Amino acid sequence: METKTTKTRKYRTDMNEKILTSGFKDFQKFFALDNKAYLEGQIPVKYKELMGLVGSMVLRCNDCIFYHLDRCVTEGATREELHEAMNIALIIGGSIVIPHLRYAFEMLEELFAEQTAGK
Repeated sequence: METKTTKTRKYRTDMNEKILTSGFKDFQKFFALDNKAYLEGQIPVKYKELMGLVGSMVLRCNDCIFYHLDRCVTEGATREELHEAMNIALIIGGSIVIPHLRYAFEMLEELFAEQTAGK
């Protein structure tokens, strides 16, 4: 049975491939710029992904929330670190972030379950 996390990753990969092979170079340039922003630098990747999560929650983009949660878990963020980051998003964005906080909690449970099953 395919989980939400598996379906979401597959959709993202498939659609990114279509976008990046469309022949429109500006899409490729933007994707490269986005990728570069999250590489290791003076700020560790985990913290960059936590910042990406906060921004995504404030902007209310569930696709982006999932992506950054997935990356945060991959980079070793703890549940407590994620809760603090989500709280910052809630403080900045206000109550309109609550539906996205629900989504984040749902996806986080699946991501941690996958991580536990993989060990």
